[in-house]
Amino acid sequence: MSALKTRAPETRTPETRAVATRTPADAIATGRVALGIELGSTRIKACLVDADAPSTVLATGGHEWENQLVDGVWTYDLADVEQGIRAAYAALAEDARTRHGAAPTTLAALGVSAMMHGYLAFDADDSLLVPFRTWRNTSTGAAAAELSALLGANIPLRWSIAHLHQAVLDGEEHVGRIAHLTTLAGYVHHRLTGERVLGVGDASGMFPLNADGTDYDADLLARFDAHVSGSALAGPLQRMLPRVLPAGATAGTLTAAGAALLDPTGALQPGAPLCPPEGDAGTGMVATNAVAPRSGNVSAGTSIFAMVVLDRPLSAPHSEIDVVATPAGDPVAMVHCNNGTSELAAWVGTYRRFAQLAGATTTADEAYALLLAEALDGAPDAGGVLAYNQVAGEPVAQLTAGRPLVVRTPESRLTLANVMRAHVYGVFAALALGMRALHEEGVTIERMQAHGGLFRTAGVAQRLLAAALDAPVGVADSASEGGAWGIAVLAAFTAETAAGAQTSAQTSAQSAAQTHQPLADYLATRVFDDADTAAVAPDPADTAGFAAYLAQYEAGLAIERRAVDALAGGPQ
Repeated sequence: MSALKTRAPETRTPETRAVATRTPADAIATGRVALGIELGSTRIKACLVDADAPSTVLATGGHEWENQLVDGVWTYDLADVEQGIRAAYAALAEDARTRHGAAPTTLAALGVSAMMHGYLAFDADDSLLVPFRTWRNTSTGAAAAELSALLGANIPLRWSIAHLHQAVLDGEEHVGRIAHLTTLAGYVHHRLTGERVLGVGDASGMFPLNADGTDYDADLLARFDAHVSGSALAGPLQRMLPRVLPAGATAGTLTAAGAALLDPTGALQPGAPLCPPEGDAGTGMVATNAVAPRSGNVSAGTSIFAMVVLDRPLSAPHSEIDVVATPAGDPVAMVHCNNGTSELAAWVGTYRRFAQLAGATTTADEAYALLLAEALDGAPDAGGVLAYNQVAGEPVAQLTAGRPLVVRTPESRLTLANVMRAHVYGVFAALALGMRALHEEGVTIERMQAHGGLFRTAGVAQRLLAAALDAPVGVADSASEGGAWGIAVLAAFTAETAAGAQTSAQTSAQSAAQTHQPLADYLATRVFDDADTAAVAPDPADTAGFAAYLAQYEAGLAIERRAVDALAGGPQ
């Protein structure tokens, strides 16, 4: 294994260097701050950055929540959405007061990000027609297969259009009353601004985009409309979908009602511009500086997914690959697995409980650090121990439901180190299966960045992911801030773009679109210009060990399928 720390050359302007002398309290007091809120699977996070130096995090806040399996559907109550964003913002404001003696009253910009995909359908009065169906539901197989054939593009089970078409196929009563469809980020954005819009990246998980990544594909929209013309669905699909906007665009302003929703105390004032709402995949790309062609990232959380920015179209659709977009509209090959670190977290919790019974108290971070370090002492192939992390269905592995398992043969070596290495490998295994299609396409990946809580323990998950991908993996210092920081950066980009457009309008006839700095350039020069990135190359022994593990894992998927049939459980 080898590690290399790289630092980008100094590219900041005198103006941006001058910002470094401004105190955080001054930035907050003068409203030169950008706010990002991200609704993840288990935590709603808020992040406040200096709008002129967005690599500087000034305050954070969070709120724990969890999805519920209700009548066979994974969902969140929208009342919990409201409560959660208020709680996260209140925690951020308190953190700002504690750290800097000031809490925000005005903002330079803000943005919302959330779990991508899923199904939120509203009638003409903005009443929710059915409970929110999240990305985790895998009940849309018939619709996804039919649409993939109809549209000539891979339509994953979790995409909004798959959920809509499954409702059409099932003859659900609400279909004829649908006026608006959106994602979770789009819903919160609408509550804050009154605007029905989405960022390009989030929109690409609702319906396929056109070749230049600026809007939904008009030909495919027409094909869908013709296909469902005899159904109860009322009107063209495009009228139901949010408007698509690229990174840097102003997507509305914070209304008085929106400010009160975020901050019932009344301290936060309306009027701040919002960036286009984005999905967590897009904000993960921003948080890892992976928006340029041939760059990529891996995000590990409740789900795990890899994003690779393409420099050319794929030769054919692949069932393992979604073609989505960066927040700037560049095409991205996405390998998404429904199951990430949840099962690993459950095992860590079990070991923490044992430690408590033995009289030792450990925090979650301490337990992860100890157990992940132990994984490094395991055999390269985990000693014949296999761990399946599927708590929900896994389309990449053709599993219709989840049955977490630890399996071994009598000849395997059952040690704590092997068990923990097997669990970490299990987080990456389905992803590695899906990534094969990219290798077959000859897709070039010049650098791969990782982020998520799993990578807080330095060097362990990063090293084993490098083995799973057989490619160098970098983890930046900023990666632990995650998507809430990523959407705060996008908000700061909108604030800067809006200011630049205003200056241009005063001095030139050029349009704002002509004067926009590309997102990749903004990230390189204004956000990651002096970032440290530790890149770990794959260890040959780890790579060979993971390959042996994966071969056994793939063969053992038959056990998983039998377990789904044999063991009763709710729909996943």
